[in-house]
Amino acid sequence: MLSLRSVAARPDFDLSAVACRSDHTRWSPPEVHGGHRVVLVRSGRFRRRSGGTAADLDPSVGYLGVPGEEEAFAHPAGGDRCTAVIVTPALWRTLAGDGERHRPGAFYVDPALDLAHRRVLRAARDGDVDYALTEELLTLLATAIARTTTGPAPCTDEHPDRALVAAAREAIAADHPAAGTLLGLADLLDASPYRLSRAFPRELGVTVTHYRHRVRLARALDRLEAGETSLSTLAADLGYADQAHLTRTARRHLGRTPTALRRLLAGGVTPEGRPAAGAS
Repeated sequence: MLSLRSVAARPDFDLSAVACRSDHTRWSPPEVHGGHRVVLVRSGRFRRRSGGTAADLDPSVGYLGVPGEEEAFAHPAGGDRCTAVIVTPALWRTLAGDGERHRPGAFYVDPALDLAHRRVLRAARDGDVDYALTEELLTLLATAIARTTTGPAPCTDEHPDRALVAAAREAIAADHPAAGTLLGLADLLDASPYRLSRAFPRELGVTVTHYRHRVRLARALDRLEAGETSLSTLAADLGYADQAHLTRTARRHLGRTPTALRRLLAGGVTPEGRPAAGAS
């Protein structure tokens, strides 16, 4: 069952929350959408097929859809929740230009894009659609569109590295004990560590190390968004050596400390990072 709820709509864009409770390995009947859209996964995972290529989508991989594109979906892992942004051709041109440089399909959602997504959802909760939300949404769209020009061309469905990377992503997302080390992960997947290390950049454009950081940072952001107060506990729970290690990683990938991220996502600062009125 699919449900769609409009979170914010204006003549130039529609921001919707999409929830799917399907559970099937078969492909859905083909469907065609009429506008440019960026879809980011909030939780769960599913598959999308378009142009003869299938992609495994989860919070680390979103997709860009273009007008007239035929697509089908499968949900072998149960339900999912997504954020879908549909924009008019005029707004799309202001962000992407008139050229054909942007490749539709799946793209990697790095920590910066993940944070931009969360900031849009936070702005939607605050209710200032015409300024705060629109500003955050434009940043999100520009960042996502940039990924469609710089990311690698995905492997074909038959390429063995595609299945290997998909299995590695699943093990890392599930926090499988063997995924604690690169050698353990490779052994779990019955692949050489060298092959696994080379497969990730070819498929996603990032190293397996970078991908693991992205997954752990997403878990950190979930906890910080919920108001986590003990950074030392957070660091230990997520497998960082200590609080300083977590702080260095957050700074490197997101440009902010965990404390600043907590204020930004859980409340208390403006989009520019200044304390909000009445915030301590």
